[in-house]
Amino acid sequence: MDSIWHISYWELTLRIFAAATMGGVIGFEREWSNHAAGLRTHILVCIGSAAIMLLSIYGFNQFVDETNVRIDPARLAAQVITGIGFLGAGAIMRNGSTVSGLTTAASIWVVAAIGLCVGAGFFYCAILATFMVLVSLFVLNKWEKHVFRFRKNQDVVIRIHDRMGTLDKISTLFVEQGIQVINVKLKPDNSGQNAYGVGSIIELTFSVKMNNIEKLNRAIENISKTGDVLSLESHHWNLHKTMEPEKSQAV
Repeated sequence: MDSIWHISYWELTLRIFAAATMGGVIGFEREWSNHAAGLRTHILVCIGSAAIMLLSIYGFNQFVDETNVRIDPARLAAQVITGIGFLGAGAIMRNGSTVSGLTTAASIWVVAAIGLCVGAGFFYCAILATFMVLVSLFVLNKWEKHVFRFRKNQDVVIRIHDRMGTLDKISTLFVEQGIQVINVKLKPDNSGQNAYGVGSIIELTFSVKMNNIEKLNRAIENISKTGDVLSLESHHWNLHKTMEPEKSQAV
């Protein structure tokens, strides 16, 4: 019965390579999507988890016959599950009310679990988990973006002449289309200051929430007709329009 505590070099090599492959496939998707933790990070996590699992099961086989020694293959694996959280936490970023990196952090944690499965020889579970993770990252990600595309806040960046009443006028045009303005950020735009013989220019970033893309398009079209607007851009909808300022407005 002692054979269950031994593993051949060939089987050990197969499990390490399988862990690198499965972790690499998931990491490739993260790398392709330009996330912080990508291909190499996921490969390293999966290989490390598999190595720890192999060590936990087979690394102490010389002590199996000792009277006062109990072999617990799950002990080191349990430490991986709780300890991998620090790496995932490093992938989570917060910018104001926006939190990014949660999916990447979760993928790192899942890759650790896949590595443990491979290390323990639980190949079917590892392959199935890898497949389900890829379905979640590729297929469900596209489906989620399509279904919830109107429920997420959109950013509209507008460059205007810094004149009294312009901000209120733009905000009113959003409200008229039933678009809720969540937040407005202002910053001076020195790149265009006095370029047309006018006063200072500021950049406004409107964070808006709406339930209809047509309403956003109409609001953007109406705002673009405002005299003090120099440029308007919405990255989420690939809408960009630059207007020449009115030269007669020079001060």
